Amino acid sequence: MSPAPRKPPSHPSPVPAPDGSQAAAPSKPAGGLYIVATPIGNAGDISVRALELLRGADLVAAEDTRVTAKLFARYGIATRLTAYHDHNAERVRPGLLAKLAGGAAIALVSDAGTPLISDPGYKLVRAALAAGVPVSTLPGPSAVLAALVLSGLPTDRFLFAGFLASRAERRRRELAELKAVPASLVFFESAQRLADSLAAMHEILGDRDAAVGRELTKRFEEMRRARLSALAAHYRTAGPPKGELVVVVGPPSDAPAELDLDGLLRAALAHQSLRDAADAVAAATGRPRREVYARALALASESP
Repeated sequence: MSPAPRKPPSHPSPVPAPDGSQAAAPSKPAGGLYIVATPIGNAGDISVRALELLRGADLVAAEDTRVTAKLFARYGIATRLTAYHDHNAERVRPGLLAKLAGGAAIALVSDAGTPLISDPGYKLVRAALAAGVPVSTLPGPSAVLAALVLSGLPTDRFLFAGFLASRAERRRRELAELKAVPASLVFFESAQRLADSLAAMHEILGDRDAAVGRELTKRFEEMRRARLSALAAHYRTAGPPKGELVVVVGPPSDAPAELDLDGLLRAALAHQSLRDAADAVAAATGRPRREVYARALALASESP
């Protein structure tokens, strides 16, 4: 009697690694939702743990499957992909939750960096937690943190403000709300709006130290550091830069000139016209001229 055929292995065959060697067979992770950070530019920045999870997961929900497929091709990952983004989230989310309830291990990835940071996923995480599904994260690259640590600006306190509004008036209101925040501010911005946004920051926030990061972790990485006025002027002249952008703005100054605006204005008004006094104090403090002029006008009206 011929021997019985061997049973197939219960795990997938080893997957070739980028260097041609055989990568270890993926192990099956426990059921749950995994928030997985992927590279923001340099494909080598993904963690070993993230690669193992992506290979072993039952499904990977990706912001753009075409982008994630390129990462999978580089690292020999064959896990099934499904699209999960702002335009289909309401329709796709119930199916993902049903799979999670059945014990599936699902990874959530964005096009680049850490999911949920100006990317879809927040509602999926909340729904999974409400359903009692285990949620974990595999941390890694983040454009926010990369720009912050390269900016040369204070890192002890910072606020990520995402994208500013595209409409000028709403953008001004958003910046006014952030003006007094005692921390460095981090923004994402598009290349076409960069010069206008920097000019609005200069006008509303004052002429603070700032930095614009471009193509972070990539071959042509650039970090341009200067005052907001100089950065706005540079990009107005140079035109929209290429690549993904992050803007970091330093916190409000604690200098006495910033804290005693009224005192400076009263001293200037004692021997200058209202307009000249406002111009001089605005130049000395970096505060927006419109704001300084309005305060000078109020002080002048209070004088007997």
